[in-house]
Amino acid sequence: MAKITVTPTEFKMVFYDAGRITELASEMADLVGIPSDAEIRIEVEETSALGRTKVTSLDPIVLAVEGGAFEDAKRPRQMSERNVREVVARLLFRVNDRLSGRFEGAPADEELSLPQQTAWDAYAVGRAERGGIEVQKPRRQYHFRNRHGFTDVADSVFERLWTSDGLSWADIDKACAETAAAKETAA
Repeated sequence: MAKITVTPTEFKMVFYDAGRITELASEMADLVGIPSDAEIRIEVEETSALGRTKVTSLDPIVLAVEGGAFEDAKRPRQMSERNVREVVARLLFRVNDRLSGRFEGAPADEELSLPQQTAWDAYAVGRAERGGIEVQKPRRQYHFRNRHGFTDVADSVFERLWTSDGLSWADIDKACAETAAAKETAA
């Protein structure tokens, strides 16, 4: 089991439970296949109601999460276990991708374009769903369409990413080029 730490250990602004986040993250690390000797740090910015997330380091694995990413949309300042699972699984799938050797050319998280980010998210969250994690596929598809166009090509590419395994960064980049060309043709 990976060594997981969550900061802060006690939340003051939101009603989150660092121990429960650790348990859920441990489940997600096992699901994704993160090595048992890996160190994972989850840094939650509890003062932010925004939902941005990113991987800031691979060794140790550091997930930077704004507080809103873990929040229950129907209960402000309360933690959503579903959101914790989805966010952590998505980010850990990205980490696993980067460590696989198939994503060597991928830009750092903060350098990804929005289309690249949403394409990689579709690929990661699709795998999480197949692993038994409750996700919101229609929300992900709508977000994908906003970045890749409301075209049949974009829908086809989304479905391909969602249902795939073993892709490389070149596959993600090719998917983005495919939707960009379709979007250009449709305009």
